[in-house]
Amino acid sequence: MKQVTLILVASILCWVDFPAQAETKTTEPVEAEIAKHNLDGMIRSAIGVTRKGTPIPCFLTEDDLDPNSKKYRILLVGGLDGNLESTQAVLNALKTFQGIEKASVSAVPCARPDELGGSNLSSMKFPPEGNAYHQPENDVAHYLWRWIGMHAPDRVFIVTSEAGNPSAKSLSAALAGNAPSEVGPTSSEIVSPESLDDNLVAGAIGDMNSAARQEIQRRVARTPIEVAEELSKVYGHKLDSVMYIPALAIVGRTRLGELTDDPAALEDAKKLGAPFLSGEKESMPPKGNGSTISGHLVFSELARRTGDEGWTALAKKAADYGFDENGKPKESMPFHSEMSDSVFMGCAILAETGQLTGDEKYFKQCLRHLRFMEKLCLRDDGIYRHSPLDEAAWGRGNGFPALGMALSLSALPEDSEEFAAFLESYRNHLTALRKHQDPTGAWHQVIDHEESYREFTSTCMITFAIVRGMRRGWLDPAEWQPVIDKAWTAIKSRIGPDGNLVDVCTGTGKQKSLRDYFDRTAILGRDDRGGAMALMVSTEIAFWERERKAGQ
Repeated sequence: MKQVTLILVASILCWVDFPAQAETKTTEPVEAEIAKHNLDGMIRSAIGVTRKGTPIPCFLTEDDLDPNSKKYRILLVGGLDGNLESTQAVLNALKTFQGIEKASVSAVPCARPDELGGSNLSSMKFPPEGNAYHQPENDVAHYLWRWIGMHAPDRVFIVTSEAGNPSAKSLSAALAGNAPSEVGPTSSEIVSPESLDDNLVAGAIGDMNSAARQEIQRRVARTPIEVAEELSKVYGHKLDSVMYIPALAIVGRTRLGELTDDPAALEDAKKLGAPFLSGEKESMPPKGNGSTISGHLVFSELARRTGDEGWTALAKKAADYGFDENGKPKESMPFHSEMSDSVFMGCAILAETGQLTGDEKYFKQCLRHLRFMEKLCLRDDGIYRHSPLDEAAWGRGNGFPALGMALSLSALPEDSEEFAAFLESYRNHLTALRKHQDPTGAWHQVIDHEESYREFTSTCMITFAIVRGMRRGWLDPAEWQPVIDKAWTAIKSRIGPDGNLVDVCTGTGKQKSLRDYFDRTAILGRDDRGGAMALMVSTEIAFWERERKAGQ
C-alpha cells in the first residue's frame, strides 16, 4: 500500500512581514488561532491574495515538495463557509496528523480570510470561469482551484461546519469531473470538523494515486530533451515579424536540433529568416520597439551557426540603434520605456553583435545600457522594480534582467572590463532572487510577495540564467544545483501535453501599483511567450547535463 501525503486547505493568514510598500493586511482571529498551534516544523507559504490584499497562506511538509513521495496525499480544504470552526479543525488536524506514517499533512488553513465570521457569504462556484486572477468576485476560487491542480492530491476533504454549504458542494462536484490546472481529477468528500480524526485518514488511504498525481509524476519524470521535443512540436515555427518571442522559440528549436543531431530545425530557422535576409521583409520597421530589437537575436544565432555575414548584418542593424548618425553612443538603447525588460532587450543584441563583428564599441555600449537601466530600476535590495512608476518587483521584470545578463556575459570577452562589471551585477541579482524562490521551486508574479501567483516565464528565465552560470563557471555548483533542481521540478510540472502551460503572465507594460501586478492575467493553455522560454531553459539544462556526463 502506498504512503499518504495530506494537504490541508483552509483559510488562514500569514504572519510574515511584508515590505512597507505592500498592500497587504492581517486577519487577527485567524492569526490568533495559528499562534495557538506549534507549527514550527511546517513550511509556510501562500496560495494567493484576496481583493483586500490579504494573503491566503498554506502549510507544507517536505514530502509535499517531492512529487515522487510514496506518501498518499490528502488535501483538507477549510474556511469556505467563513466559519472559524472549520479553520480551527484544520489547524488541529495539521498538527495531529504529522505523526501518521503513511500520510504527509500540509494545509491552506483559510481560503476566505476576509470573510471569516461574516454572514450571507456569496457562493463560490467551481470550476471558476474566466481569466485568473483579476476577477473581484472570483479571485479566491481561481487561486484555490489552481493550487489544488498543481499540488495534485490523491484525495480532497472539504471541511465545513455547515451541512450543505454551497461553496463546499460546488468544489466537491467540480473535482469529481474536472481537472484543476488541466492536470487531472481527484476524488473528494465533504466532512465536518468533528470527523477529522485518524480513522478518517486511515480510511482514505488508497492503493493508487489519483489521476492528477500520476500526471504530475509523469511530467517531472521527463528528461530535458523530452520536454523540449514536446514543446518544439508547437513552438518555434513562425517568424511573421521580428519580435523576441518567436525569435527565442526558433533559437530554442535550433538548440534542440544541436542536441539531437537533427539539422532540420536549423534549416527551418534559415527558411523563416530568409525573407528578412533577402530584404523582402523589413526586420526593423519604422515603428520598432524593444521586442523588435531583441528579436534580432535569432539572426545573431544564425550568424554563429552558419558563418553567413548576411545574418551578422541583420543583427548589427538592431545593435546600431544604440548609436547616433555619427556613430557616437547614445545614453542608452532606445525603446526602453523605463522598464527593466530592457536589460534583456537592449544588452544581449549589443554583446552578441560585438562578438560577431569584433568591434569593442558594442561591448562598451552594452555596459552603458546596463548601468542606465540599473539607475532606473534596480532596488537597494538587489531586485528590479519593473519601472519607476512603482516599487513592485514584477516576476518577468526580473527574469528579463537575469536572462539578459546571462546572454550578454556569454558573448562579452572574459578579459574585458565589461565582462567583470556584468559578472558582478549578474551574481548580485541572482543572489537576491534566490532568497525569494518559493518552496515549490518557482518564482512569483511579484518576486517578493509569496501571495502572488507562481509565475511560469520568470521561473524559466531565472533558471536559464542560473544554469548558464553553472555551465560557464560563473556560479558554484554546490551552492546553486539545489536551486536548479527545485526550479526545474516546478517548470516541468507546469508543462502539460500539447504545449499547454500553467500560469504564464500575460503581456505587461509598466503598471502603477502592486495590485495592478497581482491582477495581471495568468494564462492557462498554450502561450508563445511561455513556450519560447520553456524551450530555452529545457535545452540549457540538457546541455548542462550532457557536459557533466562528458566530464565524468
